[in-house]
Amino acid sequence: MAYKILILGGTTEARELAARLAGEPRYETKLSLAGRTARPAGQPVPVRVGGFGGAEGLAAHLAGKGIDLLVDATHPFAARISANAAEAARVTKVPLLALRRPGWERGKLDRWTEADTVAAAVVALGERTRRVLVTLGRQELAPLRAHPHHFYLIRSVDPVDPPLDLPDAQYLLARGPFGEDDERRLLIDHRIDAILSKNSGGAATYGKIAAARGLGIEVVMVRRPPKPVVPTVGTVDEAVAEIAHRAASGKNRGV
Repeated sequence: MAYKILILGGTTEARELAARLAGEPRYETKLSLAGRTARPAGQPVPVRVGGFGGAEGLAAHLAGKGIDLLVDATHPFAARISANAAEAARVTKVPLLALRRPGWERGKLDRWTEADTVAAAVVALGERTRRVLVTLGRQELAPLRAHPHHFYLIRSVDPVDPPLDLPDAQYLLARGPFGEDDERRLLIDHRIDAILSKNSGGAATYGKIAAARGLGIEVVMVRRPPKPVVPTVGTVDEAVAEIAHRAASGKNRGV
């Protein structure tokens, strides 16, 4: 009988993990996406789109589908989903493995100002008018409205609809990965003097951090929210190895 795996995804790592597991006949892998991206990238395994209805709904899904392993490979800032995953795993006794990419670390030449929330990060931009590259999720842009004196270059995968009520904002549709050279060109062309970013980690969007370092541009960085303490790996390779170990040793459904 195939080892049933449900991956909570939405990240590059989730897609890569699904691709690695897709060719293994011993696994039956499904990927769950929240559905917030209108044009999601193609996936190598069957996909479920939409929420579960909180921890209770996810627990019912795990039990009803006979899931052997739940993998939380959601975005580092998807704190609520990770909390629901931990609770659903506890209730059903379905093992949970978190795939969490390491956060970026400040280097000696980096100019970082760190904040715990997006609202605090926008305040940290200061009273002086700045030209800011904004790389946040579309659902997290509301705090910009309280500080309309800045120019905002807002980059997102899907359109910001409706546009924010801001006097000086420009929208850029783009999907990573973003290389350092391209990011440097973007920062120079738009005369950017600050970047507003979450500490998402990973290589796909690190180009802006490296480019900002080289240009001496400040990065206002939103710290990661706390997540549940669960068995965790930091790379896709580690996840594949751990899943193989669990499948081989019968570590499923609480065994």
